[in-house]
Amino acid sequence: MKQLNSLFSFSLIALLLFTFLSACSNQDNLTDPEETQSDIAALKELADADEDLQSFEPNYNEEDAMDFIFPKTAADIYPVRVGQRMRLVSKTLDITFEGDTAYGLLTKTFEGKLFIAASFDPFDSLSTNLVDTLVVKEFSTTVTRNIIFEKVNNSASEIFNWRIIAISLPEGGTLTENIAITKLTAYLPNGDTLTITSPNDYYLQRASGRFGWFGRKFWHQFPIIRRFDEVTMVVNVQSAYEADDFVTLTYGARRNGYNRAKKRFELVSSEFDGQYYQKVYQATYTTHQHIGPYHAIINAMPKQVIYDDAAPVEVNTWGFPYFVR
Repeated sequence: MKQLNSLFSFSLIALLLFTFLSACSNQDNLTDPEETQSDIAALKELADADEDLQSFEPNYNEEDAMDFIFPKTAADIYPVRVGQRMRLVSKTLDITFEGDTAYGLLTKTFEGKLFIAASFDPFDSLSTNLVDTLVVKEFSTTVTRNIIFEKVNNSASEIFNWRIIAISLPEGGTLTENIAITKLTAYLPNGDTLTITSPNDYYLQRASGRFGWFGRKFWHQFPIIRRFDEVTMVVNVQSAYEADDFVTLTYGARRNGYNRAKKRFELVSSEFDGQYYQKVYQATYTTHQHIGPYHAIINAMPKQVIYDDAAPVEVNTWGFPYFVR
């Protein structure tokens, strides 16, 4: 009997010890909800303050109908000025943590107004552009991009514990299958060529002194372009319509909206594949004298959006971040 009591006591002690160790182990694996929420708040603050991320909207929101620069081959056109006013109505940053790395999906929803200042009569492009009508079309868009954060510290202030190490290109537009940008090729003045087929999967990291290099094969150096240098953009567009699409490039504006410019892409080729017209457009833009981060915004719309006052807005948008030094 005495031996049985000793065996029972030993078993009980072993069970209690196992339970205690398991509880400690589980406790170590738990994430403090308050700590997680404070990290998320810090990451959102970092994203809101990042100049490269914030340079998107001043070029996406054109505020009013804008003069745009046509290719040299253009002659007569009815629209004189075209522009969009975009109002941010919602913004979410969904965060996923994997160790010391955080992955953010930034989603922004905009309410837009497309302004078309035009003439109902054709005019000579060399004469005075007389506007006799203003068409306003309302629409909504959703723009997404990815952000990668890295934890670099364990201080009491979470904002100093993280940094942004890579951002993807933004992509968005209206819900349509009639027009889509399928590829962007950017020819930089230093001889580099960037080819993008999926903006949200194309990550940029800044060179030393900005993001630094982290050896990620799928990341690319942030484009740094000198003042007054030229960048040639070639855009592949898949369109349900045979007519030339209205593909434009808006660039050059910082947060204050100054120095914004707009160009129209020139159609280079068009081939029908049995379902869609596969088109290639090209434009060249020149950086101005103001240094800092910028976005070049590409908007692709079917022709009738601009030329038919009753046609609804269909648009696909890509953004190209760059830094002028």
